[in-house]
This record gives sequence, structure tokens and C-alpha cells, in this order.
Amino acid sequence: MSRNAYIRFLCVVTMTLIAVCFIGDRADAHVIFLRVEPPRTDPAISTVHGANIALYDPQSISRHRLFLFIVGTGAKASDSRGIDTIFARWGYHAISIDYEDNVIAVACAHSLDSATFGRYRNAIVTGAPVSTKIKVSPANSILNRFEKLLVYLVKHDPGGGWSQFVTNGRPVWPRIIVAGHSQGAGNAAYIGKLFRVDRVLMFSGPQDYMDNLHRPAPWLYGKSATPPSRFFAFLALKDPFNVHHQIANCMALMHLSKPHTLIVQPGDVIDGNHRIFVNDFPTKSPHSSTILPQFKNVWRYMATAQVK
Repeated sequence: MSRNAYIRFLCVVTMTLIAVCFIGDRADAHVIFLRVEPPRTDPAISTVHGANIALYDPQSISRHRLFLFIVGTGAKASDSRGIDTIFARWGYHAISIDYEDNVIAVACAHSLDSATFGRYRNAIVTGAPVSTKIKVSPANSILNRFEKLLVYLVKHDPGGGWSQFVTNGRPVWPRIIVAGHSQGAGNAAYIGKLFRVDRVLMFSGPQDYMDNLHRPAPWLYGKSATPPSRFFAFLALKDPFNVHHQIANCMALMHLSKPHTLIVQPGDVIDGNHRIFVNDFPTKSPHSSTILPQFKNVWRYMATAQVK
């Protein structure tokens, strides 16, 4: 098994185990869990791995925010049920989407064309025919999948409160937290560049570092609709994708001249004004450690810290 295939396997297995841990949890009795097959939202959308998922807790005090979580390479939307459930308990609506995630981001790492990563993200997020690494139709892009799912939920779950996140068929981005793991972290960041979202939460990514050019991909430095102060990252010290490259990528997104990283442990009370967090949790899969439920203290800080 190749290195990338092994990392993908560990990521998917870990997320699946996390999801399984929450399925039978009695504390989730009030969380509404919906599964929506992608073609039901738009016949032009195809299924890649399985159903989209949507969650909310009608008995929690609503934060009037939607948590959109984008899974990593090869993962199913349902693999993120663990983190989505916790956010639903906290009063967020939560969605994870099925999408074209089978081409790993580091496929672009050794290109001498500095625009390769940007084109790769553009193709996945918008469906633009610009990448040689991956081809995604506009209908199957992340943006269309998400938009059509929101409209579907407004229609088919009218009492679910989804309408607060849609206006004229379009997402209300300022009420949306866009988050993602690994490949999904980069896709979340790209969406944050395109639209002013409430904030961007990146877990174990992004991986958009140009190995041969020894610097982050140029798109990370580019103009952003979301202020840099609203980007947060949670990384793993022993991540096989190279935490130093990930930190450099996050610094580019956040317009930081110094990283100001904070080492965190499960249950830590987090103070200060940090935006890049790092753990050294003992696990066989450091890349997936950032989405372990033991670190919900970090997730909560990232989602609620005061920002400009």
C-alpha cells in the first residue's frame, strides 16, 4: 500500500470509528439526524460515496449558525457524524456533504506550476474546467451540492429552521461556519476566500504546499472575502503530511508573520488570541487526531472565540 493510500485508509477508519461511537449515544436522543441521497436534491448530482447528512437539536438553544463540515479524501459524509452531533448539541445546525473527494490534494505538491493547487480547489469547489488533476462538473461541485441540499431541507423539513440559512435559493454565508478535515480543510478555506463566512475551521490541513518551490501555494495568500482573523486551524505535531508545511499554509491564509501556535490537550481551558492549535495526542493516526471528540474543547474555542 502506498503512503498516500495508507494515510487515506487511516483517516477513513478513524472517522468511521468516531461516527460509530456516537450512533448509540443516549445523549443524542434529541438530535434530529437526516440522510439525503444527493440525486434527490438535483437529478444532475451523482452519488460519490453515499448520502449527505444533516443534524440539529430542537431542544438546544439555537445559535442561528450552520456548521458545514467537508470530509477528507475518500471519506463519506456520514463519517463526520461524531463532530456534527457535538455541534448540533451546542445549538448549531450541521451538514456534511457527499462530494468528489477521491483525488488527494498532495497530488499537486510536486508540480512546478504554482497555480496547480488553486486550479484543483477551484475545480472541486465550483466545477470550473480548469484543473488537470481533477474534473468536476458544475452540478457536482461542492457549492452546487451544498446549495441544492439546503433548498431541499427548507422544502422537506419545514420545521427544521433551515430557511434562516437560505435567501432566494442561495446560502446566507455570514451565518455559516465552513469547516473541513484534511482535503476538506483546503476546500473550506477556498470557500472562505470566495464568500464572507462566519469563520473557517481547518482540521489537519490544508496541504497546499509546493514541495519543489518550497512555499505555500499562491492562492492561500490571495484576496479573501472572509477576514484572515476568522480562520482557525487545529493540527497534529506528528502529522505525516508535515505540520510545518501546514503551519506555513495557515500563516498565509491568516496573514501572520509569526505562527503563534498553541499546544493543546483534551480538556484544556484555552485563553488568549491563538488561531493555530497543535496536539501531540498519542494515537496511531495523528492526521485524524484533530477530529477526535476528546478535543471538543478546542472545537468550541475555534467556533466561538471573539473575532474582528
